[in-house]
Amino acid sequence: MVRCVAVNDKGIRIGEHHHRATIPDATVEEIRDMHEIKGKSYEQIRRKFGLPYPTVAKICRYERRAQFPDRWKWVEVNG
Repeated sequence: MVRCVAVNDKGIRIGEHHHRATIPDATVEEIRDMHEIKGKSYEQIRRKFGLPYPTVAKICRYERRAQFPDRWKWVEVNG
């Protein structure tokens, strides 16, 4: 199957299309909304999603999953 995926300025896939990503982009957005808009703590978010505390903290502080697409490209993907 061919799919259009986001890549950074070096041409590396980013977001949920990166080969090591395990959290969907929609979940990352929900985590950030819960913290920034609803004022939920990292611990409350961690419990809801069953994720490690450091992962939630890094997502909320934009230390993880913080790149924006430089461009899009068509790639062959499995499944």
